[in-house]
Amino acid sequence: MSRTNWIQIIEELSMNALPALQTNVYDGWVLRFADGYTNRANSVNPIYSSYQEVANKISTIEQTYRNRNLKPIFKMTKQALPENLDENLAKNGYIQAGLTAVQVLPLEDVNIAVVHKAEFYQTFEEHWFNYYCHLNHISGSNQVTLAKMLKNIVAKTAYFLLKNDSGEILACGMCVLERGYIGLFDIVTASNCRNKGYGTVLIQNILDWGKDNGAQYAYLQVMLNNEPALKLYSKIGFKEVYQILVQKQRLIGAGKMFTLIIYWELFF
Repeated sequence: MSRTNWIQIIEELSMNALPALQTNVYDGWVLRFADGYTNRANSVNPIYSSYQEVANKISTIEQTYRNRNLKPIFKMTKQALPENLDENLAKNGYIQAGLTAVQVLPLEDVNIAVVHKAEFYQTFEEHWFNYYCHLNHISGSNQVTLAKMLKNIVAKTAYFLLKNDSGEILACGMCVLERGYIGLFDIVTASNCRNKGYGTVLIQNILDWGKDNGAQYAYLQVMLNNEPALKLYSKIGFKEVYQILVQKQRLIGAGKMFTLIIYWELFF
């Protein structure tokens, strides 16, 4: 598969897997709004052809986000259009601030041995959501926003809880299956249960469910400073296909912040 196809497919799938509360398309750029909950649900995604004058377009979009009391966030790949978009954003003072990896696992040759069956739901369940919010420390106001977003997912979903024999929650997470790709999101282990292999067991359950439902690839995103997660995903067989470079600018006097996310490809 070509570099461009990998990026466009995964970016489209990722947007569908966490639907924004509102979406607007502006000259090839997908603008997402979700009351400020998560960067990826409140970002500009320039993944399609763009024709308007770039500087004015950036200014208009920044004002659009400010009007909603949101920080303008740009998610970019090297295939972002127009090609000089990163240069125009740099002129506005955007600087580097973080790094994330996008990893993919072909499932065709993966042998999955599920040693501990997880409980899962194929529709949104308050029971799962309450544990999920507790383990991820999601505040009350953000819980309302997140619940709306999850209920708006169109693609096939599954929500997983890993328990011990006493019913204690060990780990949880979710996945979204679309077009033969299963995306793994927010895999988290209870703080008192970490480094015991429960994350691996949960992921095995998710991948097994994905294969049973026709998935050919699995994908996920992980921060490059998260060494435990990187080791876990590497052990399972995930490989990095591109990186996300986060850049932001703080204008102290105006009290504004802009963020630019650039994806640097490292294809294997």
